[in-house]
Amino acid sequence: MNKKKGADFIRWFGPLLDALRDLGDSGKPREVSSKIAENLNLPDDVLDEILKSGQNRFHNQVAWARQYLVWEGLLDSSKYGTWKLTEKGKKTTITQEEARKIFLKWVDIHQKTRKEKAGKEVIAEQEDYEKESSLDLLEVLQSLSPSGFERISRELLREHGFENVYVTGGSHDGGINGYGTLEINPFVSFKVLFQCKRYKGSVSRAQVGDFRNAMIGRAEKGIIITTGTFTNEAIKEANREGAPQIELVDGVKLVEMFEKVELGVNPKKVYEVDLNYFKSFID
Repeated sequence: MNKKKGADFIRWFGPLLDALRDLGDSGKPREVSSKIAENLNLPDDVLDEILKSGQNRFHNQVAWARQYLVWEGLLDSSKYGTWKLTEKGKKTTITQEEARKIFLKWVDIHQKTRKEKAGKEVIAEQEDYEKESSLDLLEVLQSLSPSGFERISRELLREHGFENVYVTGGSHDGGINGYGTLEINPFVSFKVLFQCKRYKGSVSRAQVGDFRNAMIGRAEKGIIITTGTFTNEAIKEANREGAPQIELVDGVKLVEMFEKVELGVNPKKVYEVDLNYFKSFID
């Protein structure tokens, strides 16, 4: 659907439900997005497009679609990062016309529950699928100097169980920004090399390949950490069979890792209004 005709993210309503059914009625956000892409055979230009914030547009749209399906009672409002179909959702399929009706219904509900705002303002807010959630942490990370981002990545790895973590520094590091040791159990540990990319754009397939070439013979595992995203081809290259696997940490996952160990962030409890509950009381 063209932007001028409405919110483009509604095209993922039906495919999102289908993807969750294929995954056994539940899945992590990136698993769901990947299954949608697989089912619809989406081209790389759709999967790799990014927003001004550095977020991946496709994943952002799928997340917005998920929110409307939660309001509609088709998905469970999970607090643990797993998307799950409700009993109603398991039995529901959605056409594009039905998706449009769901979208307009919730625009209307938002209008009625926020009467102090002009109607046009509310509709514009609901149709803006590029609206960013709290990106304060990601913006801060993107504003750091390259060396600062390397050092804070070192601290993050330490908080997540890595030991003997060092930043190599300098411009002649061969694409390796640092290394550390990860202990799996008292008998098994291995050396890990990491590369930091303070980006707002996407890390390419070639960059993943270059990093792998730099780490061969030096460590068993590699991690690329970025404040941006990875192209679809980069993800395929990182997981290519017969080659050392590269772990990829994009901006979204990076924020989650900081929040999990509460590094540089202070938790606070926020309650989100469940509009699905209140809709039957709106006259």
